Amino acid sequence: MKLRKRMAELLEQGHYDDRPSRVINLLLIGLISLNVVAIFLESVDPIYAVYRQQFWIFEVFSVAVFTVEYLARVWSAVDLAELNDSRPVIGRLKYMLTPIALVDLIAILPFYLSFYLTFDLRFLRVMRLLRLFKLTRYSPALGALLDVIQQESEALLAAFVVLLLMLVVSAGGIYLLEHELQPEAFGSIPSSMWWAIVTLTTLGYGDVVPVTVGGKIFGGLIGLIGIGMIALPAAIMASGFAENVHNRKHRYNTYAERMLEDGVIDDEERWELEKLRKELGLDRHQALQLLDAIMRRARAEGAAQVNCPHCGKPLGHSHTDA
Repeated sequence: MKLRKRMAELLEQGHYDDRPSRVINLLLIGLISLNVVAIFLESVDPIYAVYRQQFWIFEVFSVAVFTVEYLARVWSAVDLAELNDSRPVIGRLKYMLTPIALVDLIAILPFYLSFYLTFDLRFLRVMRLLRLFKLTRYSPALGALLDVIQQESEALLAAFVVLLLMLVVSAGGIYLLEHELQPEAFGSIPSSMWWAIVTLTTLGYGDVVPVTVGGKIFGGLIGLIGIGMIALPAAIMASGFAENVHNRKHRYNTYAERMLEDGVIDDEERWELEKLRKELGLDRHQALQLLDAIMRRARAEGAAQVNCPHCGKPLGHSHTDA
């Protein structure tokens, strides 16, 4: 169906020169941002008391738009190339189970459930803040962050397990050393965990401190250990980001090399390359550098010169003025 395919292109960002697609996506980004601002303002009681009706109208309007968007995405999902499933029902179910589709569903579900279940207003506000995650669809950087978390989930889980073990050991140790002199602060292992968390994360608020010699020595050791322990998840994320960037560039290289096999990049291929560049979060300078490198290799192999898909200039020379 042409209408369904066009709907998929509009919502999932079609050709890079598709103005209606850009307008729709910008409007959705704006609505998501306004929703976050509205949730913040609702938490201010004097403002909420005066503009309660206006907040409700805006919430109904937002949920209506997000509901139509969600249904349209599910309906047109079978035309998305990444699903590659000709069975309409199975294809739509696959899409509905993707992380970004689940975020879209969670963004509107609390509103409808509130008609049948009783929720605390503060809980609903927090749930509505999850709409912010809808922006991951439009931000390659946020998408990369979620990709890295997913790819490094096992390593991150292992690091957090080690941190949890250190937290228990720290709380137990300071309890043994300090509970007799400071029963109000270290009266039990659970109450000692606050000190352990603050010390392991090297925050050091100073509201609870050891007073015994043994407690001070133990606290110093935990602080030194905490410096390395807290750096562990950061190192895992940094390594994951580096690998993610490398994979994105490799994917762009592979796609561009396939298009350059015949020595010509037509208009359709230019659109596809630009769409992939934006999807991967590469800026034009990075893309031009990759294409120049590909062209130099092609020339070394005797391939013909082709024009850049972004600026139209011959590849293999400086693009500083592009």
